Amino acid sequence: MSRSPSFSVKSELSPKLDPESLQQWVVAFCIIRFDLEQGQLIEECYPPGCLTQDEELEIAFSSFPDSVSQHQNRSSIHDCIFFFRFRRRESPQLDNVSSTKITENDKKLPTNSPDVKPLRSSKSNNISDASRYMYGYVFNRQRHDERLKRGGEQKSVVILSHSPFSSVFRPLLQIMGPLYFDIGRKALEHIAAYVSMWPCPVPGKLMELPIGNAALKVNMPPAHSLPSESGILFEESASSMAPFLPNNQSVPQGLFHDSDLFGIFRGLLLQLWVLWELLLVGEPILIIAPTPPQCSEAVAGLVSLVAPLLCSVDFRPYFTIHDPEFAQLNSLHEGDIFPPMILGVTNLFFLKSLRNMPHIVSVGSPAPNTNRLALATRSSTGRVSGRPEGFGFQQLSFKRFSPSNLLNAVKLRRDGPLCLMTEHKEAIWSTYAATTKPDTSILNRLIDAGMSPRVEESMSVVNNEILRRHFLELTTNFLAPFGPYFKTRTPSEGSSPFVDPPPLIPFNDDEFLASLSERGPGKFLSKRMRSNWLDLYRRFLQGPNFTPWFQRRRTVAEQEQHRLWKQARINTDIHQLISKMSELEIVDSFNAIERHILGETQLQQSGSDRTDSTDSAATCQKLKGDLQAVFNVLPKDMQQLLLLNPQRAALLKGTPEDPKFPGRLPIQVGVVSPTSPR
Repeated sequence: MSRSPSFSVKSELSPKLDPESLQQWVVAFCIIRFDLEQGQLIEECYPPGCLTQDEELEIAFSSFPDSVSQHQNRSSIHDCIFFFRFRRRESPQLDNVSSTKITENDKKLPTNSPDVKPLRSSKSNNISDASRYMYGYVFNRQRHDERLKRGGEQKSVVILSHSPFSSVFRPLLQIMGPLYFDIGRKALEHIAAYVSMWPCPVPGKLMELPIGNAALKVNMPPAHSLPSESGILFEESASSMAPFLPNNQSVPQGLFHDSDLFGIFRGLLLQLWVLWELLLVGEPILIIAPTPPQCSEAVAGLVSLVAPLLCSVDFRPYFTIHDPEFAQLNSLHEGDIFPPMILGVTNLFFLKSLRNMPHIVSVGSPAPNTNRLALATRSSTGRVSGRPEGFGFQQLSFKRFSPSNLLNAVKLRRDGPLCLMTEHKEAIWSTYAATTKPDTSILNRLIDAGMSPRVEESMSVVNNEILRRHFLELTTNFLAPFGPYFKTRTPSEGSSPFVDPPPLIPFNDDEFLASLSERGPGKFLSKRMRSNWLDLYRRFLQGPNFTPWFQRRRTVAEQEQHRLWKQARINTDIHQLISKMSELEIVDSFNAIERHILGETQLQQSGSDRTDSTDSAATCQKLKGDLQAVFNVLPKDMQQLLLLNPQRAALLKGTPEDPKFPGRLPIQVGVVSPTSPR
């Protein structure tokens, strides 16, 4: 395989590595070799010293295909790309990994991005929830040569990251993998240096990321879809979280928006609605495929089905028996409840060891024994423009919906998943009774391009768009009834914006279900769901996805309401407002404005964000002017009493140095300060 012809490495022009900036995107680059005597060995880890021994072992085992999925052609070089996800272990050694604070690189963030901006995450001694998972993106090369010991060798180039940015790291691997096999370790150093020059990740935006004299143009997943496990946290706007269909459908609305949903589930299109429900309510699912690229693509495609919902189910795109959590899963007995997770596997041993898994899905087709297969190349927006190993589009035919297909499905259900031990077939084994009916009008719009691979690739893009838009619309309509609980309110005309904003509507499960039962699911869902649709909402409320999504949405709504009221205070004409107030209301306004000044002063002193600090200073100046205006209309005796407090007096007299208040200073009638007023 040759790398992109537009990319070249010139050592004299290669930038210097900035380790802190690199951490925004990548934890480390690894080279892993399969040694015939010692097994998997990490030859290189760059930058060094950022992984524990246990993590190195887990990464090494996850970076190679199982023996059953390897190609047996003895005169070929076979490349493939896949990815995995694993849970990190707490260790003080990972202090330098978990620290992803952004300092000087703040200036790299585009200033015209109102929806999201990176926040600093402080350095900690232990791995927090924010970095308990890591993603490994693998370029694996199997080279068969009879002259070598045992007839071949295997190596993997791995990119490790806290972030599920598959649209970035897949095309980066297509450059970096072949480059490493051309020039060796220098490839790691060059790529790491270029990545460290990238700007901060901006979710939901199209970013251009330079690599040498080439550039990756990638659509980033939106902030509301990113799990809290990523190393960098992002502020989210209320508009990005709204349960309404976006106007611009080209903007990604969830994780893994570049996955080939149609290609990998082509033989199970009628079952996509069942899979959507299973993921929505957080049911455990085992996905088995012939090769790591296929099983990781299937897991990614399944996660993308529930966009724009935040997916809180633990998903493992490529899971092996060497994962430490396999022993826990293997110890579960019949009747025990599996944790909510999606496991992508290739080893048929899982069919026996996890035979009590309630939902098993078989996808993909066995890889043909051909000579070296070309990796998928992706266009500037991350679209698939080629077909990586294992998807077997030449063998797949568009499955029409006929009685014979139904009979075959019944036979597969009767035989059970163990029939895969003798022959791989695409099927789903589950006793789950879906509420949502398959939309045959959507399936009839899908295009069958025949046997031409080139036409097949372009048609797959069209089919993916059709499917993704439908499930985006389905999920959005399902979440729409929760919209009133995120509704923000602004001060009514003529009312004071200095009082505390009203709380959001409180949520209660039973009251929500009762109210929803009365008004119905809405026109869109009523056409597509059976009469027991309320049970789906009940299962969703009890599942693992609801609470994290709902709490995150509420937090964003509260922040948005705070911002709106703060803006209203800035825009308020204080003289016009107090002209309509009683004396008691004026006194209450004085206390409220003083409290807001205290909050803005504390925000400035925290220095958490340079932009926020500047905005806070301007807000504080405006509030001080309002405080003085309110003070001027108070009775003289009240003014005298207020000035007895030196800190309040400093505010009103316009002392240059802002006082550091220990807390709220309400007006206290009859309390005399030992310090005399000036």
